[in-house]
Amino acid sequence: MESEYNFVINRINELIKERNWSIYRLAKESSLAYSSLNNIFIRNTVPSVLTLEKICNGLQITLSQFFETDTNVQPVSDILSSDERNLVNIYRNLSKSDKKLMNAYINGLAKKLPDEQ
Repeated sequence: MESEYNFVINRINELIKERNWSIYRLAKESSLAYSSLNNIFIRNTVPSVLTLEKICNGLQITLSQFFETDTNVQPVSDILSSDERNLVNIYRNLSKSDKKLMNAYINGLAKKLPDEQ
């Protein structure tokens, strides 16, 4: 059971490092109290399923993607151009309100009306 605990904590660490996020940023994006999230790391405890779902939502991944360990998955770098990867990286580091603004801007560029979405 200890290795399962370590897997979850290590996976969360891996995902926030990929995004250059702090635990505080993850807490904000996940709508979790910083103290609750920080305690998971300090006490080395596995979060509840509900908390893990919130963490995944904050990271904008599914629970399935969280637990994905198959290395045969095609890397994003093989699917997206460098410009697309850059936009995705920028988007991931935006606050929720800035993401809404960016989506509105992009929809405006695409000349989409709100009811066409």
